[in-house]
Amino acid sequence: MQEVNMHVTRHQLKESRGFTLVELLVACIIGTIAVAAGFQLFIDQNKSHIIQASLSDMQQNGRAAIDELVDKVRQAGYRLPVGVRCIRSWNTNPDTIAISFMSEPLCTARLSNAMPQPSAELKMTTSDLSCFQENTWAYIYDPGTSTGEFFYITQVQVASGHMQHNLAQLSKAYPANSQVFMSDYFKYYVDHSDTLHPRFMMQKNGDPPIIYSDNIEDLQFHYVQASGSVSDTVTVDRFVREIEMQLTSRSEKNDLFLRHYRRDTLSTRVMVRNLGM
Repeated sequence: MQEVNMHVTRHQLKESRGFTLVELLVACIIGTIAVAAGFQLFIDQNKSHIIQASLSDMQQNGRAAIDELVDKVRQAGYRLPVGVRCIRSWNTNPDTIAISFMSEPLCTARLSNAMPQPSAELKMTTSDLSCFQENTWAYIYDPGTSTGEFFYITQVQVASGHMQHNLAQLSKAYPANSQVFMSDYFKYYVDHSDTLHPRFMMQKNGDPPIIYSDNIEDLQFHYVQASGSVSDTVTVDRFVREIEMQLTSRSEKNDLFLRHYRRDTLSTRVMVRNLGM
C-alpha cells in the first residue's frame, strides 16, 4: 500500500512540473511576434486613415475652388453696360482672373449734373439712393465714351440725393447722365508666399484678400474667342465665349508611402453666357 502511494505521488509530481527555460523562450518569441504583427497592423491602418483623410481634404479643397470659379464666370458681364470690363486676366503661371457683374438686387442711379474736377460728391437725378451702401465699392460709367471706374462710397445722403467719395478722386469729371451702380468685382489667384502651403485666394470689391481654399498649387485659364481661337489672356472680353480652367490641389503633407505630395487636377469648360448676346 505504501509503494502504491509513493508511485502516485511521484507521478503527480512529474505531471505538475513547470515549464522549461526553452519552452518559456519559445512562448516569449511567439508572443513578441504576435504583438509586433498587431502593432504593425495598427500602424498600417493608421497610415491608411491619415492618407484617406488627406485625400478627402485635398479633393474637397479643389472642388470648392473650382465650383466658386464656375459660379462667378457664369455671371461675368451680367447687366453691365457695353464697355465695362467684365473679365481681366493675368498670365502669371499660376494664372489670375478678375470677374465683374452687376450686383443683385439691382441698384443704379444717374448724375443730375456734370461733376466738377476735382470733386468728392456726386449729385443724382433721384433721391432714392437707399440701395447704395456706405463703405462699399460702386462703379461710375460714362456712356458717351464707354469708360468708367470703381470708386469707394464713403457716405450716402438719401434725402438730398448726394453720394460722397472722400477717399480718392475720380480720374475725370463725369458728365450728367453718367450711370452709377453697384457692381461686384471678384479676383482669384494662387498665393505661393508660403511654399509649404499654397492657397487659393479671393479678393472682393477691393477688400483685403481672403483664403478660399488651402493647398491649391496651380491655376490655369484659356479663353475661347468668338472666332474659335484660344488665348492665354483676354484682350477684348466681349469676344470671349468660353473659359477653360484647370486647377491642381495637393495633399497637406508628403505622402508617407510615396515620399511626395499627392495631387488632384480638376478641369472644366464654362460658357460665358452673358457675353456675345
